[in-house]
Amino acid sequence: MNLESMRLLLCTNGADTTKPALAYGQWLAEVLGKSVVVLGITEAPKQRDKVIGLMNEVMGQLDAAGIDAQSLLREGTATDIIAKQAQKGTYLTVVGPLGRPVMRRILRGRTFRNLLAHISTPLLYIPAFQTHLKHMLVCSGGLKYSNNLAKLAIDLTQATDAHMTLLHIVEPITLDYPLPREVQAHRQDPLAADTPHARYLQQTMTEAQEAGISVELKVRHGHIVHEILNEIREGDYDLIGMGSTHSSNSLRHLFLPNVTAEVAEVVDCPVLTVRFTPPAGE
Repeated sequence: MNLESMRLLLCTNGADTTKPALAYGQWLAEVLGKSVVVLGITEAPKQRDKVIGLMNEVMGQLDAAGIDAQSLLREGTATDIIAKQAQKGTYLTVVGPLGRPVMRRILRGRTFRNLLAHISTPLLYIPAFQTHLKHMLVCSGGLKYSNNLAKLAIDLTQATDAHMTLLHIVEPITLDYPLPREVQAHRQDPLAADTPHARYLQQTMTEAQEAGISVELKVRHGHIVHEILNEIREGDYDLIGMGSTHSSNSLRHLFLPNVTAEVAEVVDCPVLTVRFTPPAGE
């Protein structure tokens, strides 16, 4: 999975809260030289003029920048329409908060969680205005499930000449068998361990360096969500990359936290999530 074959899908339901995502998507399209689909969703008849006006504004700016773009206007629930369109092509979907009332978020869940549950292609969530990328944090579990995220992160940082920090978190031991003991024995220097985590981390570091990217590895110890948020607070990051191990509809979420959603709903910088796709034959 890489940027070469992707288009950007910029989404709005006319809410002012979607404007940061539209601005970021325009900037990213210019930086990457990517074609764009501007998707407008009318959720109520009275919103139609506002949606069309915002779409026309974005299309005019893209045209002035020489970006190949087309627009699509659809009627229905925004999360449903966005998910359906995202599955129709090789998209990097760029979306922000949809301006839902608090009570609706409580009853139906947050926009990001709904989209994450139904979009298997890369999703870029933009909660606030920002149009630059200097330092990307890639949160990795150190296994093959993060491969797609690592590849896309390398492409993005290479295209923007950004610095990459690869974050690996060592959790407390809950089971006593050889692999966790090996991980704990090298908890300060995971690359020295003979484990799948270490091999993945070393491979990612090597691929980033070969692409000419400035990259470093950071190791933290503790609860995954807490340590990711602590690193974000302490660092100066413009984009957070999160690998999604399995489908958001899987049974794992009955007993494990949705790490990506818990992080995205707290931070105020862009969050990129990339779902794991098993290789053919697995």
